Amino acid sequence: MLIGNATLPDGTTADVRVDGEAIDAVGDLGGEADVDATGKLLMPGAIDVHVHFRQPGFSHKETWATGSRSAAAGGVTTVVDQPNTDPPTVSGDAFDEKAALAADSLVDWGINGGVTESWDPDSLFDRSLFALGEVFLADSTGDMGIEADLFDDAVDLAAANDVPVTVHAEDAGLFDEDALANAGDGVGREADVDAWSAYRTPEAEAAAVERACEVAADSGTNLHIAHTSTPEGIDAAAEAGATCEVTPHHLFLSRLDSDELGTYGRMNPPLRSAERREAVFERVADGTVDVVATDHAPHTVAEKEATIRDAPSGVPGVETMVPLLLAEAARDDGAFGVERVRDLVASNPADIFGLDAKGQVAAGYDADLALYDLDDTREVRGEALHSNCGWTPFEGWRGIFPEWTTVRGTVVWDGDGFGEHAGQNVRH
Repeated sequence: MLIGNATLPDGTTADVRVDGEAIDAVGDLGGEADVDATGKLLMPGAIDVHVHFRQPGFSHKETWATGSRSAAAGGVTTVVDQPNTDPPTVSGDAFDEKAALAADSLVDWGINGGVTESWDPDSLFDRSLFALGEVFLADSTGDMGIEADLFDDAVDLAAANDVPVTVHAEDAGLFDEDALANAGDGVGREADVDAWSAYRTPEAEAAAVERACEVAADSGTNLHIAHTSTPEGIDAAAEAGATCEVTPHHLFLSRLDSDELGTYGRMNPPLRSAERREAVFERVADGTVDVVATDHAPHTVAEKEATIRDAPSGVPGVETMVPLLLAEAARDDGAFGVERVRDLVASNPADIFGLDAKGQVAAGYDADLALYDLDDTREVRGEALHSNCGWTPFEGWRGIFPEWTTVRGTVVWDGDGFGEHAGQNVRH
């Protein structure tokens, strides 16, 4: 396939030739193009290092098939699934079970191994793990929060096996129990989700980030902080030399959106104040934050229609991440440009996690590509997205969605439907 006259993220214009699964050449290549990309943006496929595709155990929420279709339709060509499934991915057998299900994935994938009191590290590290994590320092979906001593041991084992560690950093000892006691009994969009934000305090995140960084420094482990939601947490990670990610919901939403979202806006860590959201946004724009990842955590509408105490935490996001970021980059007064989007969702994740063949539009790299028209925005509608859950916290926002997406040279999304493709474990 020859893609002609494409605009690359750095603003240059070039032809891109794909040969088999890889990019063969980039430049002024001549010849008749199979795809005329004049005036269009050609991006490397995004790498979402934080998704919950829910299989095994919760296929009514999402499956590898539905989640990967949603990814492809949003320009994401690689995903990394987290361990809090049923069974949790805390042993070699559990890894094998999940890997067999991942054969249904349209996009490439990695699987993180988890840590619980009953985990089997020997068999787990014998598998082709993407990373150890999301290691939960406080309970979230799946009740996988662990004690400090076990965390210390897990980080040491990860270092010994040369496996990076991803951490869900919240210190439950700093949660404000009184905040939930004062919450009402409203359901769904009538629930007081702001009480959840008050309950899981910003101080709980900052303290846990500092603690995780201290432990990782002692063992020399490569540490990545998941879904940092506060400027204090981001700064603590940066000062310690750890990498961190921010989600689109923490980037674009705040406690000011609580009344509109209700329990559909309950997630861990929670929405923060408008002032903290703005400070997080600044750190994403200025380069302090390394990665934007979605923490794609779908639940059904029926499950979200509960009180703030009973509703599950999490929102979908794998299909809307890149479209929302590109819409910001395309604005005349956007806080960052297309190159920064490329770094946040493709180049940096590839560099941090050692995916040497991904994250760039360059010769020799996997032909993971997505083509966008920056003048073509459309409204985000949950019913039009491809996740199993059928809703989005960004209903009515505007995004720039890909015209087509390829994974290792195969078109997996053409704007109307999906191709046939077998995603592969990126650690193989």
